[in-house]
Amino acid sequence: MTRLAVTSIGKKYKIYPHPWGRLLEWVTADRYTAHKPDWALRDISFEVGDGESVGIIGMNGAGKSTLLKILTGTTQPTEGSVAVTGRVAALLELGLGIHPEFSGWQNAMLACQLMGMEPAVVNDRLPWIQSFSELGDHMDQPVRTYSTGMQLRLAFSAATAVRPDVLIVDEALAVGDTYFQHKSISRIRSFKEQGTTLLFVTHDPVALKALCDRAILLDRGLLLHDGPAEAVFNYYNALIAQKEKEATITQSGSADGRVVTRSGSKEAEIVTVELCDAGGDPRRLFQVGETATLRCHIRINQQMAFPTVGFLIRDRLGGDVFGTNTFHLGVEPRECAPGGAFAASFEIELNIGPGHYSVSAALHRGRVHVEGNYDWWDQALVFQVRPNQSFSFDGVAALPTRWAVRPLSPPR
Repeated sequence: MTRLAVTSIGKKYKIYPHPWGRLLEWVTADRYTAHKPDWALRDISFEVGDGESVGIIGMNGAGKSTLLKILTGTTQPTEGSVAVTGRVAALLELGLGIHPEFSGWQNAMLACQLMGMEPAVVNDRLPWIQSFSELGDHMDQPVRTYSTGMQLRLAFSAATAVRPDVLIVDEALAVGDTYFQHKSISRIRSFKEQGTTLLFVTHDPVALKALCDRAILLDRGLLLHDGPAEAVFNYYNALIAQKEKEATITQSGSADGRVVTRSGSKEAEIVTVELCDAGGDPRRLFQVGETATLRCHIRINQQMAFPTVGFLIRDRLGGDVFGTNTFHLGVEPRECAPGGAFAASFEIELNIGPGHYSVSAALHRGRVHVEGNYDWWDQALVFQVRPNQSFSFDGVAALPTRWAVRPLSPPR
């Protein structure tokens, strides 16, 4: 079942260079054009099925918030159509729909009524909203006395008081404290498990990959990419690094079905990436705590200072586990001539939990790859870590642990 269908929508704003321009257009019945069109969205089409979780990502100004406002009916599209079925709950811009002079109770009641809840349901859910938001007696105070985080607690609690068919969340969660962010994500995850359709705008890759099956990438008002969440986020990450005009982004399928993203100006290139054991032989299976050597072969295509070489290990869900580079490790820079080549090696103690991991490799200028991306190779290789015989544990990190047991005197 399709919960949401977006068909060729566009949103145009009129930019008037002179205050009288709007009046001139009104007087001339639009025969005289005094404005410059600014399309925030253009020709956006996609469908979201029942129970599907979709992340919406993009740089600032890409059109993400405008899209969500159209989906919730806060603003109307200039062209195209939107069809949504079922109860919709939305958390958009912080403060949107909240009256500063009303108390927390009054704002919560108003929010529930706007979502179409019956009076009996509203009265039943108000105590839950107070409990979940943990605002206590502050519910009696006007919202103008609330901090930004308190407003978020109230807005999110009201929007999720009853499980909706469609939940739309903008970046507002980013302003909350860490504790409430975890609480909110758990609430969203429980809705997802119960079949709620989710549209989620975020710049947090961990939240995106954990909550969303699919992602949509917007860029300058256009739909640039629509596909699996990790593949789309890797493309977005490459897009951020694509500052030079000659930089390119490519995505290809690997033999094991992974989507491999690669980007950069190619002023210098990563030729090969290999993971080896202590004897120098390539391996893809290691035990917890075993030492591995990551070896990257680099080719220099233009005169440059010694480039930064780095790597990032991710778990099977795409979560960042560990990464570093030669800049942070204090490698001294020197000049590199075109046609030169070198091998960079990193010795790593794999104190990580059993499971499958991927390695991304980077070649760039300065501290991070967005400063001057020569070559970024997502999922350059995949390897597996299995338990060893001496150390059993749960989790993603094998932390050295010491223990002691001593008798206590019995109570008198």
